[in-house]
Amino acid sequence: SIGGGLDVLMDNPDQLDRWRRDPGITPQAIDEIVRYVTPVNHMMRTASRDYTLRGKKIREGDHLVLFYASANRDEEVFERPDALDLGRHPNRHLGFGIGEHFCLGANLARMTSGTLFRELTGRLESVERTGPSERTASNLVPGLKHLPIRYRIAPAA
Repeated sequence: SIGGGLDVLMDNPDQLDRWRRDPGITPQAIDEIVRYVTPVNHMMRTASRDYTLRGKKIREGDHLVLFYASANRDEEVFERPDALDLGRHPNRHLGFGIGEHFCLGANLARMTSGTLFRELTGRLESVERTGPSERTASNLVPGLKHLPIRYRIAPAA
């Protein structure tokens, strides 16, 4: 979510400056943006067997919903879960799914997003919102429909 990543970086200019100063954090920064923005809302699954989780009985056939954004802000997993920390390590986010449902394109997404953001953060001289952002109307894959901005970018070296 390129637009979502830029939106988050505008809300956290200290982290944008951090990335500008240290492009070596790109792999961690991309995973942190994916954790923070969480490109998929939820998935429903059906329990294949009885199971007890934290004292709650889950029965075979029960429908379960995983809310990825909630998992990616779990205070038992992440220190300061509501803070954007581009150097976060370890980062056990679920933004690309988990197990057999792990995104096949995760490595490609990391590589292409990393290349784009590394170039952008290295050349972005200024960026500001010029109006309110508009989100897509989706229960499954949230994101930005419009992100009106004004920016100045340095010429390529």
